[in-house]
Amino acid sequence: MKTFFAVVVLASSAALARDSKYTLPIAEVLAMPEAAQLDPNIKFYFAAQKGPEGQSLGEVVVNPKTNAANKDDATACRWVMLTALKDLQAKAHAVGATAIVGIESYYKKVSFVSDSQYECHAGAIMSGVALRGQLVKAK
Repeated sequence: MKTFFAVVVLASSAALARDSKYTLPIAEVLAMPEAAQLDPNIKFYFAAQKGPEGQSLGEVVVNPKTNAANKDDATACRWVMLTALKDLQAKAHAVGATAIVGIESYYKKVSFVSDSQYECHAGAIMSGVALRGQLVKAK
């Protein structure tokens, strides 16, 4: 009986420790009806997309997590990416920035640079996205 219990505990620990890495389209997130909540006055520029000229207000990093229980990984990843974009805009609002440029995925401080994809890590319970970019106040 003790052996059975140990096997069950180890198996459930392994399931909880799942960390599946995905690269998914940014466009899918921006096309979600809920993306209408994003502030159109604060623009996003991913990777090397040409952003506005202006005053640099520093680097920003966001790292939200979302509940992944009862969601497929892609759905959980879209939700947490939308949250990350909202968090970037909140930080931009706080310092008067009008754009976030050079946005890259930055999960566990490892850069993934793309103008069309973002990196998401999904587990059995939580999913997460980390983004890093530069805050800019356009001229």
